[in-house]
Amino acid sequence: MVRIRVLVVDDHRIFAESLAAALAAEPDVDVSAAGSGPAALRCLERAAAEGRRFDVLLVDADLGAAPGAVPAQREPGSGAPPPGSDGIALVAGVRVSHAGVRTVVLAERDDPRRAALALQAGASGWVAKDCSLSRLLAVIRGVLREETHLPPALLTGVLRELTAARKHRTDSERLVESLTPREHEVLRCMVAGLGRKDVAARLFLSPHTVRTHMQNVLGKLGVHSTLAAVALARRAGVRPADLAGDVVERSGQLA
Repeated sequence: MVRIRVLVVDDHRIFAESLAAALAAEPDVDVSAAGSGPAALRCLERAAAEGRRFDVLLVDADLGAAPGAVPAQREPGSGAPPPGSDGIALVAGVRVSHAGVRTVVLAERDDPRRAALALQAGASGWVAKDCSLSRLLAVIRGVLREETHLPPALLTGVLRELTAARKHRTDSERLVESLTPREHEVLRCMVAGLGRKDVAARLFLSPHTVRTHMQNVLGKLGVHSTLAAVALARRAGVRPADLAGDVVERSGQLA
């Protein structure tokens, strides 16, 4: 019998233990539980090192949120929190560091916007916490067959959110394409978190020239702050400057 290894990640201990116990009663399911994103990442690393990789993560959508708090509604690409600091951030972190693990988000309420963000982060499903055990098991087995699972009531809203996000990305890409090569390089430095003086030193330009380039970047992107420019750049897929590299442009030459 092929066994499915499941990790439940929820900071509500009673819920996590109850769900883990219910899943463990299935003959083909091995289950563990973690009470936070960092704890889940440690479990994943330890299991991988021991050759016992998890197959599916069940992640609380509100992981780490204070009781009664409304989860922050981040724009896709507007800046990710540290891996594991909340449910969707954990999904994104697992997608990068443990690509073979499927993630399913467990939610207390229907939320098309957050469900779309979860799918964009790499989740394979969004399931209500109060769904039946048989439904949850069907989702777990389904995502292992490369299926994506959403409640039917959320489907239209999620598709609308994903379509809007794609349009937003396309608009951002078009704005970034209007930049000159030098302005694009300055933008990449901004995405990497460099200030004006550091950009000037890296590109062998005067701070005054960098200020002019930055102002031009903001104007062409139609934003009024560096943070907004960085968020738009990330949506457009702009990579940060490689601060570890030693190849820097100088007067049109590679130095």
